[in-house]
Amino acid sequence: MAETKSKILFIGGTGYIGKFIVVASAKAGHETFALVRESTLSDPAKAQIIDDFKSHGVKLVHGDLYDHQSLVNAIKQVDVVISTVGHGQLHDQDKIIAAIKEAGNVKRFLPSEFGNDVDRVHAVEPAKSAFEIKAKIRRAIEAEGIPYTYVSSNYFAGYFLPTLAQPGVTAPPRDKVVILGDGNPKAVFNNEADIGTYTIRAVDDPRTLNKILYIKPPGNIYSFNELVALWEKKIGKTLEKEYIPEEQVLKSIQESPVPINVILSINHSVFVKGDHTNFEIEPSFGVEASELYPDVKYTTVDEYLNQFV
Repeated sequence: MAETKSKILFIGGTGYIGKFIVVASAKAGHETFALVRESTLSDPAKAQIIDDFKSHGVKLVHGDLYDHQSLVNAIKQVDVVISTVGHGQLHDQDKIIAAIKEAGNVKRFLPSEFGNDVDRVHAVEPAKSAFEIKAKIRRAIEAEGIPYTYVSSNYFAGYFLPTLAQPGVTAPPRDKVVILGDGNPKAVFNNEADIGTYTIRAVDDPRTLNKILYIKPPGNIYSFNELVALWEKKIGKTLEKEYIPEEQVLKSIQESPVPINVILSINHSVFVKGDHTNFEIEPSFGVEASELYPDVKYTTVDEYLNQFV
């Protein structure tokens, strides 16, 4: 007899990555709840997402990250809490921790991560502070003894692949490409829907309990140089390449406005420092998603890029 699937509450579910994970949860047959503010329901920009949730049978729960009682009430209805709150609310996840402690029924909490493993980064500001906030939330979860899974999904394909990480453009380059560093450190690019699928597979899996789930399928690991070579092959053309040495990257980060400086500093961590792939996943702290769930048919970088040719 299969174990019953956990009921899952999302906080920040209408955000960029959140909406993919919410839909993955509903599709996988979990009773799925999304905490939504009144203002979200009347926001025309969110109407399509809310309609999509409803069509998948997602239950909308009225509440707010900043209303403790509404959080506790919502959490008491579920087994698992997944936070996908955005950058500006990362530090306020201590409010979710407090509500989980009070509710007392949560089998697992997945805080808002979905990027680099923040315990294994070599980042400069402003990314450094953002990673430190996530690391601080991890330590708070552990200190409270809340069962957890941290999802390190590396790069969102939709952010980086449509432009090959070129700033200020709307399509992949066809003449010239700018490469940070020497282009050799390997990065990981995952389709957002696949991140949703892998994340939901992990929620009831004892192998991912109190571990970091790394989403690093072999078909999605590319250095910048390999990515450019793959693209060149697809368009049948050699691009002019401009390599930006690290000291120049660091100077650009300091001189650029928000959000360019944030993006550049994350790219520095990944493409120059190799923070996606410069460590081994040890069984003591982590597991890799495509190894745990070999049946998941993920979209490879190669397949993803075909839509832009």
